[in-house]
Amino acid sequence: MGVFGFLRGRPKKNQSAMALDIGTEFIKALIFKVDDDGIGHIKGVGRERQKLSDMQSGTITDIAGVIHNCERALERAAEQAGFLPDPVIMGMAGELVKGTTTTVSVARPQPTTKISLSELQKIIQDVQQRAFDRAREVIGFETGVDQVDIRLVNAAIVDVTIDGYRVSNPIGFQGKEVKVGVFNAFAPLVHLGAYETVAEELKLDILSIAAEPYAVSRVFGPETTQEFSAIFIDIGGGTTDIAVVQNGGVIGTKMFAIGGRAFTKRVAHVMGSSFTAAEAMKIDYSLGKTNPEDTEFIRHALASDCQVWLSGVELTLGEFVGLDFLPSRILLCGGGSNLPEMKDLLKGEDWQTNLRFARKPTVHFVKPSDVTTIVDETSRLVGPEDITPMALANLALELVETEAPIDSLLSKVIASVE
Repeated sequence: MGVFGFLRGRPKKNQSAMALDIGTEFIKALIFKVDDDGIGHIKGVGRERQKLSDMQSGTITDIAGVIHNCERALERAAEQAGFLPDPVIMGMAGELVKGTTTTVSVARPQPTTKISLSELQKIIQDVQQRAFDRAREVIGFETGVDQVDIRLVNAAIVDVTIDGYRVSNPIGFQGKEVKVGVFNAFAPLVHLGAYETVAEELKLDILSIAAEPYAVSRVFGPETTQEFSAIFIDIGGGTTDIAVVQNGGVIGTKMFAIGGRAFTKRVAHVMGSSFTAAEAMKIDYSLGKTNPEDTEFIRHALASDCQVWLSGVELTLGEFVGLDFLPSRILLCGGGSNLPEMKDLLKGEDWQTNLRFARKPTVHFVKPSDVTTIVDETSRLVGPEDITPMALANLALELVETEAPIDSLLSKVIASVE
């Protein structure tokens, strides 16, 4: 696979496929079928808990253990669906998955001439090279490895304007200034290679390996309006993934290594219990099933860690430079978002002081019913913890549609540098 080789194939209508969410705490597998209208129908759902040694902070640390857990999850999904398809879209997270939108603005010397395919291709090539160089610099700095080997995980054109006028396909237009923004997510080869090994051992045909925060940011489907802006916060087992969407385009994705597992470890420490018992107690606490004494004890135990988590959100959002204002709509998902502290903390005003919001943010949960492109025929996808695998399935659906000319050009540019 070359530097930009991330897309293997395209599912066809009436084709069955799988979404595989390899999370720190759980493997989640969905089997779905695409109908004539491009809607995904979930036929089977499978889950398998991971061991503490299988994943750390969203990255695979024991390939054999993860393969075993994937097999168990896939078996359960296949048992319910009655079949097991080969095509799969896999979700990837971790602190070293870097996603950002790179924008290049070009002043055309002859504004009266029409924009050609070759001219646009040159602009996109410039965008991709800048994005690659920047991602390698950032990941190299964080890992301490010079010239670290990285690969593209996701790429999508999010914005094209000509003299400030937004267009979907600039070819044939005239104008002085052309501006193109492309979202790219990169990851070190060692991490991406682990996911490819898992798929290879499971004998699966990879449709795509997607950066999970990018997938979540697209959860409302390709029909999201240009006016749509939001901050998506996905609190998983090992990481918190954040994606910022402005005017329908993904500005960037970032992650930090605090998730539900950190809160479970805190409960285990203060209660003097095993991790498994603490996880059960934490879930009961989230559901309001603990007695008043334990409820108060757990709330007090989690207070400091929750503040650290909130500081992580604040610092991460502060890294989204270049925005006049952050979107004022915050959308929560992921199993960790079930903790009542999460929504309450985000509603507070203290952490917002150093951030530029246009107005006081509102906080909402993304519900499975909000994913209108996915129909759950199993009735087993019921909470915010199920949004990420549904988002992956939704992203696979976008591959079903006929590629727009501008996206087709991006694919050709990527293929040319493999």
